[in-house]
Amino acid sequence: MSSTAFPILLLGSGGREHALALKLAASPLCSRLIAAPGNPGIAQVASLAPGLDILDPAAVTAFARAEGAGLVVVGPEAPLAAGVSDALRAAGIPVFGPSAAAARLEASKAFTKQLCDEAHVPTARYRRFDALEPALAYSAAHALPVVVKADGLAAGKGVTVALTHGEAEEALRDLFASPGAEVVIEECMTGEEVSFFVLADGNAALPLLAAQDHKRVGDGDTGPNTGGMGAYAPARVFTPELQARTMAEIIQPTLNAMAARGTPFAGVLFAGLMLTETGPRLIEYNVRFGDPECQVLMALLETDLAALLLAAARGELAGRAATWKPGTAAVVVVAARGYPGTPAKGGLIADLEVAEATGAMVLHAGTALDAHGRLVGSGGRVLGVTAAGPTVAEAVATAYAAVEKISFADGFCRRDIGWREIARERADG
Repeated sequence: MSSTAFPILLLGSGGREHALALKLAASPLCSRLIAAPGNPGIAQVASLAPGLDILDPAAVTAFARAEGAGLVVVGPEAPLAAGVSDALRAAGIPVFGPSAAAARLEASKAFTKQLCDEAHVPTARYRRFDALEPALAYSAAHALPVVVKADGLAAGKGVTVALTHGEAEEALRDLFASPGAEVVIEECMTGEEVSFFVLADGNAALPLLAAQDHKRVGDGDTGPNTGGMGAYAPARVFTPELQARTMAEIIQPTLNAMAARGTPFAGVLFAGLMLTETGPRLIEYNVRFGDPECQVLMALLETDLAALLLAAARGELAGRAATWKPGTAAVVVVAARGYPGTPAKGGLIADLEVAEATGAMVLHAGTALDAHGRLVGSGGRVLGVTAAGPTVAEAVATAYAAVEKISFADGFCRRDIGWREIARERADG
């Protein structure tokens, strides 16, 4: 691989992209980092291109060519589903992110379920519906709890774990209120959930780490699902033996099936797994780094990120490995009042430097500058306060100490991030 530095273009504007930006900007392969649209935090290490439509394949390709980008890194899922990576590959520009056809692993739950059937990947039993009445009849007869999922992209929030048939009916009516909606209804698996990340280049696969995140908005895993209120890594519950089984029984069969379809997967494959009594089972796939899991993975990664992503883009992952810092990392998401419903926007944010003086790192997820140049909240999940430590308990304590220093009247966070692992650490003495 060439050691000559080149410009890197990063697409996205969230906390995931801020974490990626910090690692990419620090790479010796990166001569200049450009982010579109970026955010005020990313602007500290990158030039921003806020006017670029990252869902327009032709516009992204023309911009990358004009900037001389030697690598384009696609952060969120929507540009992948729009075919941005296809256009870049066709233009001969290295891109980290799967084709639109391969991105169907996230863009369509039904597609993934069908592929799992064909490849004998262990997952939940399911049925797919494109009309409300049959879905209502099926869910009404289904054992509880029952899981209702939007078939397409839903930014991590199109899932309802219904404890009553009334909750399932409400979720189905909400989803089918959108024209052309399709849903998947499936059994509710039991066990601990982990997020496992693998880099792939169409042939070779490189396992990264597993993390655990917290989807519910409230302490004790209460309230509605969100895009994620916090996470920690590595997840010790995902043992080397479970990782080996997952690679052999879930990841590799999926990659083989995608290649056999003529749509090889190159990018990051994010497997949401349920660790059941009979072994790991697939909950769903995402085709990009998780948010907020990416924040803790990047806090621990020692290997040059740009080199890994470029190897995946070029089909050169075979023989590569990722090295990690010892210890753990945790992230606490500070969200805006009202999230995951209608979040408050425009609230002033201050004292981030004071917060970072505690040893944590504050990543921007939903921030903007107002007309006076002041930092304000502009989204549901606003900040990701990330810290490392020898144990999850210590990493989380550092993150919460930093949260307390931030001035953000509209903000709130969960207070129990990492609770499962912290309980295990205490039990271990």
